[in-house]
Amino acid sequence: MHIVVCIKQVPDSAQIRVHPVTNTIMRQGVPAIVNPYDLFSLEEALRLKDKFGGKVTVICMGPPQAEEALRKCVSFGADDAILVTDRAFAGADTLATSYALAAAIRKINSEQKVDMVFTGKQTIDGDTAQVGPGIAKRMGLQLLTYVSRIIETDLDNNTITVERRGEGGVQVLKTALPCLITMLENTNEMRFATLPMMIHAAAYQVRKWNKEDAGIEDLTKIGLKGSPTVVSRVFGPTPRAEKAEMLNIETSTLRDVSLNLLQSIFTRHPTLEQDLIEKFSA
Repeated sequence: MHIVVCIKQVPDSAQIRVHPVTNTIMRQGVPAIVNPYDLFSLEEALRLKDKFGGKVTVICMGPPQAEEALRKCVSFGADDAILVTDRAFAGADTLATSYALAAAIRKINSEQKVDMVFTGKQTIDGDTAQVGPGIAKRMGLQLLTYVSRIIETDLDNNTITVERRGEGGVQVLKTALPCLITMLENTNEMRFATLPMMIHAAAYQVRKWNKEDAGIEDLTKIGLKGSPTVVSRVFGPTPRAEKAEMLNIETSTLRDVSLNLLQSIFTRHPTLEQDLIEKFSA
């Protein structure tokens, strides 16, 4: 079994600030990490490798410094790491990113047949959740999104059965391989890297592919040329001027506090009470 896991190096969102004048993201001094959602996919891929054997390849499109993110994945147990890096990829949106990664995965498939591709649900810097489905569409792979659990992998019949969380509940889906899976958060717990694996990762030679190595056929579909998305402005949320209202239950009964709270809500939203009455009377 050969599994490819797409990862991304992202700035730690907990430490990102927006410049008050230019309204641009201030990345200076912000540490870079592996996209947390991608780690759930990597752990799931490693569990399948532990169970069935095979190989896990991690791939990342990004600047040269993203090599550290790939080394982190190698320390967890990934067998191969490929960094797709070229100035031609700069400024890529999700459309251009999925094109470049799909081309690189086809190249990997030509070296060794790929059975599964894993991605995280989304990235914490973009939050679009578009790259995984974009890769699946470009490669003609079966797509399983928001997967919470892999129930069964049948290599003899070349099928996989998963649980997928939807708005209406949980779906059980079965499809043929190869496929692309986007994993939900909190579906597993990332293993710890052992000291021997950390030493191995520090010395590991990450493979670096430029646009030619990645098999890019149409240069107009990568980087800024292949990115129709335009970000007009980035801004932080406006601080709320209204302060939270404190309710004291020490001097009142819980029933009185609840009634006062409901009355306050209905006063602020005059049509809410009638809407609720009509809804529950129907």
